[in-house]
Amino acid sequence: MQGVLAVTLPVFLIIGAGYLAVWRGLFSAGQVDGLMVFTQRFAIPCLLFLAMARLDLSEGFDWRLLATYYSGSLVCFAAGIAGTLLWLGRGAEDAVAVGFAGMFANTVLLGLPIAERAYGTGALAPFFTIIAFHAGFCYLIGVTAMEVVRAGGGGLLGGLASVGRRLAGNSLVIGVVLGLAVNLTGLPLPGPLDEAVTLIARAALPAALFGLGGVLVQYRPEGDSRGIALVCGIALVLHPAWAWGMGRLLGLEDAPFRAAVLLAAMAPGVNSYLFAAIYGRAVRIGASSVLIGTAASVLTVSFWLLIL
Repeated sequence: MQGVLAVTLPVFLIIGAGYLAVWRGLFSAGQVDGLMVFTQRFAIPCLLFLAMARLDLSEGFDWRLLATYYSGSLVCFAAGIAGTLLWLGRGAEDAVAVGFAGMFANTVLLGLPIAERAYGTGALAPFFTIIAFHAGFCYLIGVTAMEVVRAGGGGLLGGLASVGRRLAGNSLVIGVVLGLAVNLTGLPLPGPLDEAVTLIARAALPAALFGLGGVLVQYRPEGDSRGIALVCGIALVLHPAWAWGMGRLLGLEDAPFRAAVLLAAMAPGVNSYLFAAIYGRAVRIGASSVLIGTAASVLTVSFWLLIL
Protein backbone atom coordinates (compact mmCIF):
# COMPACT_ATOMS: atom_id res chain seq x y z
CA MET A 1 0.00 0.00 0.00
CA GLN A 2 2.87 2.39 0.75
CA GLY A 3 4.19 1.82 -2.76
CA VAL A 4 0.80 2.72 -4.23
CA LEU A 5 0.55 5.89 -2.16
CA ALA A 6 4.07 6.81 -3.25
CA VAL A 7 2.73 6.81 -6.82
CA THR A 8 -0.55 8.66 -6.30
CA LEU A 9 0.11 11.12 -3.48
CA PRO A 10 2.69 13.32 -5.30
CA VAL A 11 0.24 13.71 -8.19
CA PHE A 12 -2.61 14.79 -5.94
CA LEU A 13 -0.32 16.96 -3.83
CA ILE A 14 0.54 18.99 -6.94
CA ILE A 15 -3.18 19.30 -7.74
CA GLY A 16 -3.80 20.35 -4.14
CA ALA A 17 -1.01 22.92 -4.33
CA GLY A 18 -2.62 24.49 -7.38
CA TYR A 19 -6.00 24.51 -5.66
CA LEU A 20 -4.63 26.14 -2.50
CA ALA A 21 -2.58 28.69 -4.47
CA VAL A 22 -5.67 29.98 -6.28
CA TRP A 23 -7.99 29.64 -3.29
CA ARG A 24 -5.67 31.71 -1.09
CA GLY A 25 -4.98 34.29 -3.80
CA LEU A 26 -1.32 33.38 -4.33
CA PHE A 27 -2.08 32.57 -7.96
CA SER A 28 -4.83 34.42 -9.81
CA ALA A 29 -7.53 32.86 -11.94
CA GLY A 30 -6.08 34.67 -14.94
CA GLN A 31 -2.65 33.19 -14.31
CA VAL A 32 -4.18 29.72 -14.10
CA ASP A 33 -5.97 30.31 -17.38
CA GLY A 34 -2.65 31.26 -18.97
CA LEU A 35 -0.97 28.16 -17.54
CA MET A 36 -3.76 25.93 -18.87
CA VAL A 37 -3.50 27.55 -22.30
CA PHE A 38 0.20 26.70 -22.34
CA THR A 39 -0.34 23.09 -21.24
CA GLN A 40 -3.38 22.28 -23.38
CA ARG A 41 -2.39 24.14 -26.56
CA PHE A 42 1.37 23.63 -26.53
CA ALA A 43 2.96 21.35 -23.93
CA ILE A 44 0.52 18.41 -23.93
CA PRO A 45 0.16 18.45 -27.75
CA CYS A 46 3.96 18.22 -27.92
CA LEU A 47 3.86 15.30 -25.49
CA LEU A 48 1.21 13.50 -27.54
CA PHE A 49 3.04 14.30 -30.78
CA LEU A 50 6.25 12.66 -29.54
CA ALA A 51 4.34 9.70 -28.13
CA MET A 52 2.52 8.98 -31.38
CA ALA A 53 5.61 9.64 -33.52
CA ARG A 54 7.58 7.06 -31.52
CA LEU A 55 4.77 4.54 -30.99
CA ASP A 56 5.29 1.04 -32.37
CA LEU A 57 2.04 0.80 -34.36
CA SER A 58 2.39 -2.95 -34.84
CA GLU A 59 2.13 -3.46 -31.08
CA GLY A 60 0.31 -0.35 -29.86
CA PHE A 61 -3.01 -0.65 -31.69
CA ASP A 62 -4.65 -3.74 -30.25
CA TRP A 63 -8.37 -3.98 -31.02
CA ARG A 64 -8.90 -5.82 -27.72
CA LEU A 65 -7.46 -2.86 -25.81
CA LEU A 66 -9.77 -0.41 -27.57
CA ALA A 67 -12.76 -2.74 -27.18
CA THR A 68 -12.04 -3.16 -23.47
CA TYR A 69 -11.88 0.55 -22.74
CA TYR A 70 -14.46 1.96 -25.14
CA SER A 71 -17.12 -0.68 -24.56
CA GLY A 72 -16.92 0.50 -20.96
CA SER A 73 -17.32 4.10 -22.12
CA LEU A 74 -20.54 3.16 -23.91
CA VAL A 75 -21.81 1.26 -20.88
CA CYS A 76 -21.09 4.29 -18.67
CA PHE A 77 -22.84 6.61 -21.10
CA ALA A 78 -25.91 4.36 -21.12
CA ALA A 79 -25.82 4.01 -17.32
CA GLY A 80 -25.72 7.79 -16.91
CA ILE A 81 -28.72 8.21 -19.21
CA ALA A 82 -30.70 5.46 -17.52
CA GLY A 83 -29.87 6.69 -14.03
CA THR A 84 -30.87 10.27 -14.89
CA LEU A 85 -34.17 9.24 -16.43
CA LEU A 86 -35.19 6.59 -13.91
CA TRP A 87 -33.55 7.69 -10.63
CA LEU A 88 -33.19 11.45 -10.94
CA GLY A 89 -36.41 11.83 -12.92
CA ARG A 90 -34.94 14.42 -15.30
CA GLY A 91 -35.35 14.93 -19.02
CA ALA A 92 -33.54 13.35 -21.95
CA GLU A 93 -31.18 16.28 -22.62
CA ASP A 94 -30.04 16.31 -18.98
CA ALA A 95 -29.62 12.55 -19.24
CA VAL A 96 -27.23 12.87 -22.20
CA ALA A 97 -25.15 15.50 -20.35
CA VAL A 98 -24.92 13.29 -17.27
CA GLY A 99 -24.05 10.27 -19.40
CA PHE A 100 -21.27 12.25 -21.06
CA ALA A 101 -19.88 13.22 -17.65
CA GLY A 102 -19.80 9.59 -16.60
CA MET A 103 -18.10 8.57 -19.85
CA PHE A 104 -15.43 11.28 -20.27
CA ALA A 105 -12.51 10.32 -18.02
CA ASN A 106 -9.58 12.61 -17.27
CA THR A 107 -7.14 10.46 -19.21
CA VAL A 108 -4.56 13.16 -20.00
CA LEU A 109 -4.24 15.59 -17.09
CA LEU A 110 -4.70 12.91 -14.43
CA GLY A 111 -4.23 9.53 -16.11
CA LEU A 112 -0.87 10.12 -17.77
CA PRO A 113 0.99 11.45 -14.68
CA ILE A 114 -0.22 8.54 -12.55
CA ALA A 115 0.59 5.99 -15.26
CA GLU A 116 4.07 7.44 -15.76
CA ARG A 117 4.84 7.28 -12.03
CA ALA A 118 3.38 3.79 -11.67
CA TYR A 119 4.90 2.07 -14.70
CA GLY A 120 7.53 4.40 -16.21
CA THR A 121 7.66 6.22 -19.52
CA GLY A 122 8.57 3.05 -21.40
CA ALA A 123 5.22 1.44 -20.57
CA LEU A 124 2.97 4.25 -21.80
CA ALA A 125 2.32 3.03 -25.38
CA PRO A 126 -1.07 1.41 -24.64
CA PHE A 127 -2.10 4.48 -22.63
CA PHE A 128 -1.39 6.71 -25.63
CA THR A 129 -3.34 4.33 -27.86
CA ILE A 130 -6.48 4.88 -25.78
CA ILE A 131 -5.90 8.63 -25.50
CA ALA A 132 -5.51 8.98 -29.27
CA PHE A 133 -9.21 8.19 -29.77
CA HIS A 134 -10.65 9.49 -26.52
CA ALA A 135 -11.85 13.02 -27.30
CA GLY A 136 -13.12 12.13 -30.76
CA PHE A 137 -15.00 9.05 -29.58
CA CYS A 138 -16.65 10.68 -26.57
CA TYR A 139 -17.67 13.87 -28.36
CA LEU A 140 -19.01 11.92 -31.34
CA ILE A 141 -21.21 9.80 -29.06
CA GLY A 142 -22.27 12.73 -26.87
CA VAL A 143 -23.07 15.19 -29.66
CA THR A 144 -24.87 12.57 -31.74
CA ALA A 145 -27.06 11.57 -28.79
CA MET A 146 -27.80 15.18 -27.80
CA GLU A 147 -28.78 16.20 -31.31
CA VAL A 148 -31.03 13.16 -31.66
CA VAL A 149 -33.03 14.07 -28.54
CA ARG A 150 -33.17 17.80 -29.28
CA ALA A 151 -35.90 19.33 -31.37
CA GLY A 152 -34.73 22.10 -33.66
CA GLY A 153 -31.27 23.58 -33.77
CA GLY A 154 -28.87 22.36 -36.39
CA GLY A 155 -30.08 18.77 -36.12
CA LEU A 156 -27.91 15.70 -36.21
CA LEU A 157 -25.91 16.71 -39.29
CA GLY A 158 -25.33 20.17 -37.87
CA GLY A 159 -24.19 18.66 -34.58
CA LEU A 160 -21.78 16.30 -36.30
CA ALA A 161 -20.39 19.15 -38.40
CA SER A 162 -19.92 21.16 -35.21
CA VAL A 163 -18.02 18.39 -33.45
CA GLY A 164 -15.91 17.91 -36.59
CA ARG A 165 -14.91 21.57 -36.53
CA ARG A 166 -14.15 21.41 -32.81
CA LEU A 167 -11.93 18.37 -33.18
CA ALA A 168 -10.17 19.78 -36.23
CA GLY A 169 -9.16 22.81 -34.18
CA ASN A 170 -8.35 20.88 -31.00
CA SER A 171 -4.64 21.13 -30.18
CA LEU A 172 -4.55 17.67 -28.59
CA VAL A 173 -6.07 16.08 -31.68
CA ILE A 174 -3.66 18.00 -33.91
CA GLY A 175 -0.72 16.73 -31.85
CA VAL A 176 -1.93 13.14 -32.20
CA VAL A 177 -2.55 13.43 -35.96
CA LEU A 178 0.81 15.07 -36.68
CA GLY A 179 2.59 12.47 -34.57
CA LEU A 180 0.89 9.65 -36.48
CA ALA A 181 1.82 11.33 -39.77
CA VAL A 182 5.49 11.40 -38.78
CA ASN A 183 5.27 7.80 -37.62
CA LEU A 184 3.65 6.54 -40.81
CA THR A 185 5.91 8.47 -43.18
CA GLY A 186 9.08 7.63 -41.27
CA LEU A 187 10.40 11.15 -41.64
CA PRO A 188 12.94 11.93 -38.91
CA LEU A 189 12.68 15.18 -36.99
CA PRO A 190 15.73 17.46 -37.23
CA GLY A 191 17.77 17.19 -34.04
CA PRO A 192 17.22 20.77 -32.75
CA LEU A 193 13.47 20.55 -33.42
CA ASP A 194 13.19 17.19 -31.68
CA GLU A 195 15.05 18.55 -28.65
CA ALA A 196 12.90 21.68 -28.53
CA VAL A 197 9.66 19.69 -28.67
CA THR A 198 11.00 17.33 -26.01
CA LEU A 199 11.83 20.22 -23.68
CA ILE A 200 8.31 21.63 -23.98
CA ALA A 201 6.80 18.17 -23.47
CA ARG A 202 8.71 17.69 -20.21
CA ALA A 203 6.86 20.64 -18.71
CA ALA A 204 3.44 19.30 -19.70
CA LEU A 205 2.42 17.03 -16.84
CA PRO A 206 3.57 18.94 -13.74
CA ALA A 207 2.24 22.23 -15.15
CA ALA A 208 -1.05 20.59 -16.12
CA LEU A 209 -1.51 19.09 -12.66
CA PHE A 210 -0.90 22.43 -10.93
CA GLY A 211 -3.23 24.16 -13.38
CA LEU A 212 -5.91 21.51 -12.91
CA GLY A 213 -5.89 22.21 -9.18
CA GLY A 214 -6.33 25.91 -9.86
CA VAL A 215 -9.19 25.31 -12.28
CA LEU A 216 -11.03 23.11 -9.78
CA VAL A 217 -11.50 26.09 -7.44
CA GLN A 218 -14.30 27.39 -9.65
CA TYR A 219 -16.17 24.06 -9.65
CA ARG A 220 -17.79 24.45 -6.26
CA PRO A 221 -20.00 21.55 -5.13
CA GLU A 222 -23.58 22.80 -4.94
CA GLY A 223 -26.90 20.98 -5.10
CA ASP A 224 -27.77 17.94 -7.20
CA SER A 225 -26.08 15.55 -4.77
CA ARG A 226 -27.73 12.47 -6.28
CA GLY A 227 -26.63 13.43 -9.77
CA ILE A 228 -23.06 14.01 -8.60
CA ALA A 229 -23.08 10.65 -6.80
CA LEU A 230 -24.39 8.99 -9.97
CA VAL A 231 -21.62 10.41 -12.15
CA CYS A 232 -18.85 9.66 -9.63
CA GLY A 233 -20.10 6.11 -9.08
CA ILE A 234 -20.17 5.45 -12.82
CA ALA A 235 -16.75 7.01 -13.49
CA LEU A 236 -14.84 5.69 -10.48
CA VAL A 237 -16.44 2.27 -9.99
CA LEU A 238 -18.42 1.04 -12.99
CA HIS A 239 -15.93 1.97 -15.74
CA PRO A 240 -12.81 0.36 -14.22
CA ALA A 241 -14.80 -2.68 -13.07
CA TRP A 242 -16.13 -3.15 -16.62
CA ALA A 243 -12.64 -2.72 -18.10
CA TRP A 244 -11.30 -5.30 -15.66
CA GLY A 245 -13.94 -7.89 -16.61
CA MET A 246 -13.79 -7.22 -20.35
CA GLY A 247 -9.99 -7.23 -20.37
CA ARG A 248 -9.94 -10.63 -18.68
CA LEU A 249 -12.62 -11.92 -21.05
CA LEU A 250 -10.65 -10.83 -24.14
CA GLY A 251 -7.36 -12.11 -22.75
CA LEU A 252 -5.48 -8.81 -22.75
CA GLU A 253 -1.80 -9.00 -21.86
CA ASP A 254 -0.63 -7.29 -18.70
CA ALA A 255 0.51 -3.94 -20.16
CA PRO A 256 -2.65 -3.11 -22.17
CA PHE A 257 -4.82 -4.55 -19.38
CA ARG A 258 -3.27 -2.14 -16.87
CA ALA A 259 -3.74 0.76 -19.29
CA ALA A 260 -7.43 0.04 -19.86
CA VAL A 261 -8.28 -0.39 -16.19
CA LEU A 262 -6.20 2.50 -14.87
CA LEU A 263 -7.46 5.05 -17.41
CA ALA A 264 -11.01 3.83 -16.87
CA ALA A 265 -10.57 4.56 -13.15
CA MET A 266 -9.86 8.27 -13.69
CA ALA A 267 -12.21 10.97 -12.44
CA PRO A 268 -14.50 12.88 -14.84
CA GLY A 269 -12.52 15.29 -16.99
CA VAL A 270 -13.05 19.03 -17.36
CA ASN A 271 -14.75 18.35 -20.70
CA SER A 272 -17.66 16.92 -18.69
CA TYR A 273 -18.41 20.46 -17.54
CA LEU A 274 -17.66 22.02 -20.93
CA PHE A 275 -20.09 19.69 -22.73
CA ALA A 276 -22.84 20.45 -20.19
CA ALA A 277 -22.17 24.19 -20.50
CA ILE A 278 -22.35 24.09 -24.31
CA TYR A 279 -25.87 22.70 -24.17
CA GLY A 280 -26.92 24.33 -20.88
CA ARG A 281 -27.92 21.00 -19.34
CA ALA A 282 -26.94 19.50 -15.96
CA VAL A 283 -24.18 22.11 -15.66
CA ARG A 284 -23.96 21.97 -11.86
CA ILE A 285 -23.73 18.18 -11.95
CA GLY A 286 -20.95 18.29 -14.55
CA ALA A 287 -18.93 20.95 -12.72
CA SER A 288 -19.26 19.46 -9.24
CA SER A 289 -18.56 15.94 -10.48
CA VAL A 290 -15.16 17.09 -11.80
CA LEU A 291 -14.21 18.50 -8.39
CA ILE A 292 -15.63 15.77 -6.15
CA GLY A 293 -14.61 12.96 -8.50
CA THR A 294 -11.02 14.21 -8.58
CA ALA A 295 -10.92 14.39 -4.77
CA ALA A 296 -12.46 10.92 -4.38
CA SER A 297 -10.08 9.43 -6.93
CA VAL A 298 -7.23 9.80 -4.43
CA LEU A 299 -8.67 6.69 -2.78
CA THR A 300 -10.27 4.92 -5.73
CA VAL A 301 -7.26 5.17 -8.05
CA SER A 302 -5.02 3.96 -5.23
CA PHE A 303 -7.36 0.97 -4.82
CA TRP A 304 -7.20 0.05 -8.50
CA LEU A 305 -3.42 0.44 -8.57
CA LEU A 306 -3.18 -1.86 -5.55
CA ILE A 307 -5.36 -4.45 -7.30
CA LEU A 308 -3.34 -4.16 -10.51
